[in-house]
Amino acid sequence: MHQLLETHFGFREFLEGQQSAMEAIINGEDTLIVMPTGGGKSLCYQLPAMMLQGITVVVSPLIALMKDQVDGLAAKKIPATCINSSLSESEIGKRIDGLAHGDYRLVYVAPERFKSKRFVEAISPLSIALFAIDEAHCISQWGHDFRPDYLRLKWVLENLGQPPVAALTATATPEVRDDIIAQLSLGKGRRKPPKVFVSGFARHNLTLAVTHTANKAAKLDCIVRTIRAMKTGIVYCATRKNVERVTADLKSSGIACVAYHGGMPEKERTKQQDRFMTGGCPVAVATNAFGMGVDRSDLRFVIHYDVPGSVEAYYQEAGRAGRDGEPARCELLFNYADVRTQEFFIQGANPTREIIAELYSTLQVLCKNGPIEMPISEIAEHVIGAKNEMAVGTGLYLLERAGCIHREYAQGGRTYTTQLNLPVKPLAEVTIDFDALKTKLERDGSKLRRMIDFTGHRGCRHQFILEYFGDTEAARSCAVCDNCLSHLNVTTRLPTESETVTIQKALSCVGRLNGRFGRGRVTQTLVGSHAKELLDLGLDRLPTYGLLSTEGADYVWSLIEALIKACCIEVSNGEYPTLSLTALGLEVVHRKKTVPLAMPTQTDAKPKATRAARAKSRHVAGDNDPSFNQEAFEALRTWRRQKAAAMGNVPAYIIYPDATLEDLASRLPQTEAELMEVRGIGPAKASKFGAETIFLLKPFAAT
Repeated sequence: MHQLLETHFGFREFLEGQQSAMEAIINGEDTLIVMPTGGGKSLCYQLPAMMLQGITVVVSPLIALMKDQVDGLAAKKIPATCINSSLSESEIGKRIDGLAHGDYRLVYVAPERFKSKRFVEAISPLSIALFAIDEAHCISQWGHDFRPDYLRLKWVLENLGQPPVAALTATATPEVRDDIIAQLSLGKGRRKPPKVFVSGFARHNLTLAVTHTANKAAKLDCIVRTIRAMKTGIVYCATRKNVERVTADLKSSGIACVAYHGGMPEKERTKQQDRFMTGGCPVAVATNAFGMGVDRSDLRFVIHYDVPGSVEAYYQEAGRAGRDGEPARCELLFNYADVRTQEFFIQGANPTREIIAELYSTLQVLCKNGPIEMPISEIAEHVIGAKNEMAVGTGLYLLERAGCIHREYAQGGRTYTTQLNLPVKPLAEVTIDFDALKTKLERDGSKLRRMIDFTGHRGCRHQFILEYFGDTEAARSCAVCDNCLSHLNVTTRLPTESETVTIQKALSCVGRLNGRFGRGRVTQTLVGSHAKELLDLGLDRLPTYGLLSTEGADYVWSLIEALIKACCIEVSNGEYPTLSLTALGLEVVHRKKTVPLAMPTQTDAKPKATRAARAKSRHVAGDNDPSFNQEAFEALRTWRRQKAAAMGNVPAYIIYPDATLEDLASRLPQTEAELMEVRGIGPAKASKFGAETIFLLKPFAAT
């Protein structure tokens, strides 16, 4: 693993949580991986894909992000491809043929592609070693970004022979984690319970702040000040209308920016995103549609023009700032009147039984003479009592899912045609869970109330976030949120003897770095980080490297902040502020002076385990499994090798990977029904190889 890590990805060490997650994936276990933005989730399935026998399917919701990932893997000489709506059917066929012949190790697929049974049937014969689901919180109706297309994945997994699953997300509360596991049936059947890996949510380089604003003019003033001071970042708005308004206001103030929202043509959205990502424009004003494809590390700010609908949405969007480890500001501009927008969205996502009943009756009238080609806005005009167009759109989806109607794009246009499925069912017989819908309405409302609680929270904002996500080791205070910063001046005191030694170590490191780096690099050096960029710079060879490794990054960051406020460290101006010692700081290093400062609170931070301590033994086929038949396993391997040669020397795993052979050698299935219980064998595999497999295993079952 370490050799592949360095050879293909250029890193010497894994980030927190990566190695143990990868080991579980390589061992064929179902996994749920929760890592913060920038924590290295993609590597958790990309590196194992090179070690597993078979193909890794990656479900990714954004075409632009797929392309970036595939291009990046190609540059690392890792064979990967993608399948999405931008490709012709013939090109999709070519790529599936390439997968069948072992030309690719990874294939990225959009979730809506699985609507096509034909597509699922086409990939069913493939030997799928891992089914990775990015942005896995989208499968949970209790999450902040539920997407109905993700619900189809449970059915897909059953038809693919239930390959091992890795579900990955940056934001999931304990409740959402449980729902992801349930929705995907992780650990069911004979599989082990899923391994859940949750890396620290703390982002000590982000200053979290809430500014209560009286009106739109006050918001604009705050945005202009922040942009002029910090240069590069994103302004998030809740609605398309606000994106256009803020963009116009900023341009009239002489600030260059791009606009991005879901109502823009796809080519225009791509053009605007490319301008921002390539550095052609430093500021983007966008709805939350702008995010999953954003991998720019040098964003110095994220501003929320409107209050988000949940803490999950807020932290995921705020977390796009400061991915390079340097300081960044995340500011929420709050006006209570803006809450109404989110309440409108919640009502739209959770229509009442009465609205759905009225919509169903309306469709029976509108479609009595056949299909209608009508946008949602026009249908909503016919629905009595429907004040929320979004609620009508959600109702249409629910009725289609229940089999009451059929909707598809009109030929050559973007408008759906809608038709009734006959015979028309009474609403009482329609399979819509209205109780669950009501429960979700209540939970979405609860999430919004917690977001509002955050805006009025008087304590540490980082602690609020971490406790929300179930981080029980959250510190009680920090030096990087507006509330804690406002209290720092009243807690200054002279340091103790041991604290003085710690201060000397920190200042010595700043001095040795000689004004070349910012707070992020200084902190990484002191705690002994294994980040590739730090190692490439040779900072691990400094005598101050790792001097404060037992204190933890949060403590060191806060200490540096306190030393800046005490005038021992000077911060340069500019887009990338660097640190250097002041004359006073030099005197403190040499113990010629002692200064009072706001010492950070000591936490229970622990040094990272060594590589040897983290290493775990891999599962060996047949260990602790008395039903495993070694002779059957060897016979299957011989048959597989011969079959692969007969099929044109395709890779052996294209027929069955080793994990499937092991399960076959344990179960010794004698019927097609028993064969379908074997992991990795779906209907297509059973049809293609089932008869031969059962025939081969019959003598072993008899003994």
